[in-house]
Amino acid sequence: MTYMPQDFRGTLIRQQKDRSERNKQAEVDALINSGGSIRDQYALLWKQQMDRRRQLAQLGSATGVYKTLVKYLVGVPQVLLDFVRQINDDDGPMEEQRQRYGPPLYSLTVMVTFIRLFLLLVWGRFNANKLKRDQIAVLEQAVDIYTSEFERFTKFIGEVFANSPFFISAEVAGALEAGKNDDYKEITVQAGKNYEVSLTVDSVNSYIAWDFSLVQGKINMDIGFSLEYTNPSGEKTLILPYRRYESDQGNFCTIMVGNYKLIWDNSYSTFFKKVLRYKVDCIPPVVEPAQSTDVEG
Repeated sequence: MTYMPQDFRGTLIRQQKDRSERNKQAEVDALINSGGSIRDQYALLWKQQMDRRRQLAQLGSATGVYKTLVKYLVGVPQVLLDFVRQINDDDGPMEEQRQRYGPPLYSLTVMVTFIRLFLLLVWGRFNANKLKRDQIAVLEQAVDIYTSEFERFTKFIGEVFANSPFFISAEVAGALEAGKNDDYKEITVQAGKNYEVSLTVDSVNSYIAWDFSLVQGKINMDIGFSLEYTNPSGEKTLILPYRRYESDQGNFCTIMVGNYKLIWDNSYSTFFKKVLRYKVDCIPPVVEPAQSTDVEG
């Protein structure tokens, strides 16, 4: 959520996730309504969980257009994508934790199952007021053992996950991204002046993306922004109409080769200079890898 853009793209991602979860819940409800057993429900929930992990692992190693959208246009750092892939890999740390600490948790579950079975059998044979003292003592001892063992296990497993090296903070992820070529730039646009960035696009279906904001500006201070295209013959076309922003983040897919110019306009200001922080990317077209046409029987 820290790295998800708080605009329409983040909304689309959240809507897609919510729709996927509703579909999974509908599968579970349909199974229950059809009389599916607990074992069947468990198998379905396990399959859904593995599907989530597989999708996250694929996201972490995304290729083609999907990687372009996620990494560059949405702005997710590569280190975070690597983290998502590694932690959800079939042989990754989550699977290691499950195999290492799952059996003890299963043993505790078996213990409480026997406690409940013993209680049901005793309750069926005797009235609650006629339970023998030794039976009550055994039951109390079993409950005490289970409680202490479960508390010890949950405390231990909490410390394991809290101290695991594969968990990284947003600050660490951001620091690891520092110094790369996609760092933001800061420039000063003097009063009455413009600032331009030109990009040469050699292939159609390239992506041009931008993200900018004003730094140390006064309240309601803004700057004009527009984008124009110049074809090889020198003819200009306005791609993004002029508008004044405090900040903006956007992108579009090119359909023509030539020169694209991003223009920040402060010519209307008589006294105030603007400190502009911006990042601009021109991402060449990416072809999705060929999909296998084999169909399993």
